[in-house]
Amino acid sequence: MLLAAVLVLLVLGGAGTASAHAALSGTDPEDGAVLRTAPRHLTLTFTESVGFLDDSVRVLGPDGRRLRLGEAEHAEDADTARVNLPRGLDEGTYTVAWRVVSADSHPVSGAFTFSIGKPSPTPVAVDTGPTEDPATAALHKIARYLAYLGAALLIGTAAFIVVCRPEDPGVLRRPLLIGWWTLLGTTLALLVLRAPYETGEGPAAALDLEAFTRTLTGRPGLALLARLALLLLTATYLRRLGSAGKGRGAVSICGSAAGRDQPQWRRTLPPAFLATALALTWAASDHASAGIQVPLAMTSSVLHLLATAVWLGGLTALLITLYRAHPTPETVTRFSRLAFASVTVLVITGTYQSWRGLGDWDALTGTTYGRLLTLKLAAVVLLLAAAAVSRSWTARLAAVPEAVSHKVPQPAGGPPLPEPPPPPAPETNPRALRRSVLAEVAVGVIVLVITTVLTGTLPSRAEAEAAQAAPPTGGTVAVTVPFDVGTPGGTGKVELTLDPGRVGDNALQAVVFGPDGGLSTVPELRVSFTLPAQDIGPLDAGLKDQGGYWANSFVNLPLAGTWTMKITVRVSEIDQVSVERRIQIR
Repeated sequence: MLLAAVLVLLVLGGAGTASAHAALSGTDPEDGAVLRTAPRHLTLTFTESVGFLDDSVRVLGPDGRRLRLGEAEHAEDADTARVNLPRGLDEGTYTVAWRVVSADSHPVSGAFTFSIGKPSPTPVAVDTGPTEDPATAALHKIARYLAYLGAALLIGTAAFIVVCRPEDPGVLRRPLLIGWWTLLGTTLALLVLRAPYETGEGPAAALDLEAFTRTLTGRPGLALLARLALLLLTATYLRRLGSAGKGRGAVSICGSAAGRDQPQWRRTLPPAFLATALALTWAASDHASAGIQVPLAMTSSVLHLLATAVWLGGLTALLITLYRAHPTPETVTRFSRLAFASVTVLVITGTYQSWRGLGDWDALTGTTYGRLLTLKLAAVVLLLAAAAVSRSWTARLAAVPEAVSHKVPQPAGGPPLPEPPPPPAPETNPRALRRSVLAEVAVGVIVLVITTVLTGTLPSRAEAEAAQAAPPTGGTVAVTVPFDVGTPGGTGKVELTLDPGRVGDNALQAVVFGPDGGLSTVPELRVSFTLPAQDIGPLDAGLKDQGGYWANSFVNLPLAGTWTMKITVRVSEIDQVSVERRIQIR
């Protein structure tokens, strides 16, 4: 089951780029802006607070060389990044490549351009850095999933021992240790992989001591260090209890003789504190730590994780007990009540977290986050159906002692009365209970897989906020138009670039190539724009000969829509040709 779950995780989460949780909502200067004077600094604004890496912001000049900048810092709020620019910047197009770490520990990167004076005729192709390394991303996702699995096994098994009080807790020693060691190993793996995961590099980058030191001082690194400390405390606590009650069931929290003599609240308080603190290390570095209503969201996240661990980990403990021991009806009944309470908490916290992540109902089917959430809800419905079946078998098993303990009244004197036939015992089938619990565990593993993928997906609310806050973006329009005026040497092509391809001012450059593929000089080149749907135009682009190419940095297109761009090339006093192309302006 574990191997199958990992394979499913790789299929669901291994393809494509990672979805980051902070989104860029604006820049100053804006993407594609053409400035008359050089700016003194760059400012980037995000939808949530962000942290910085060594090279969070890089600026490359028109010649492709990197500018020397100071370290990035917050402008006013924690959701901004600002760097100062050097003086005396040359005319041309500058490329800004950025990479930051969002408040929920996921890296996000991107790039934008701005120009000073006029755009460069041919923007320099630059490497903005890796989005993510496939090997690092796959290892990180597997470690995150196994960490959830280890936490569920450790917390759920401990809760089963404390609350349900099985007769022989010794059979649960192995899952308790497996959960602890799995969580310890995955926490160490996540700590080592943190630096290459943030920078988008391969696993070998984990050997960089400077990057590892930076990891230890960031919020995700501190949360992982806290998790390691809590695991050591947990190991010390379990070892102390085990040595205090050596003998039968010397594994555990309440299975030892010393543990059974303690009041219930004293047995419950220490493991409950450790479990809550462990869950808090997740809430402090995931979706709950950013966005709206952070205190309430973190509380909900902790309760949601604990309820999931108690239910699914407890199911595993119950399944092992059913196969390797003979649990009393009281033990099974106690777990049935515990599972019902866990489901209640899951429904309440899950509803709140779904509302917080979605924002509106349309996002349930219109976004990746919403579709994954729908899939998870369907899996949870299956899980509840399996739980209902298990609960019915539990009720029948609990009714058996009442039937067996039926006493027959005896007469006060005289010969004994004939013994009446015993009342029929309720029908029970331990195998059926084991099968239903096994089904619950299997579906629970699927729920954990979907949950892991969901935590790596941009919430719909954050996606909508970024779209609303961001300036209207289009995309650079690049068009190659061949022409033929019908005379010898009258063929060629015109390459046009319209940047940024959106409403407002745009920079238009055009280069003419002759029949041999080399640059060609023509007496005149005209470009006009028409928007037929709104009966606008033609608007002349006003291209000027710049000595080798034609350009105008301030071509204003007032409305979005499908524009008709008309290119007229004149190669002599009497020979010219006009060609039309349709372009999309956003």
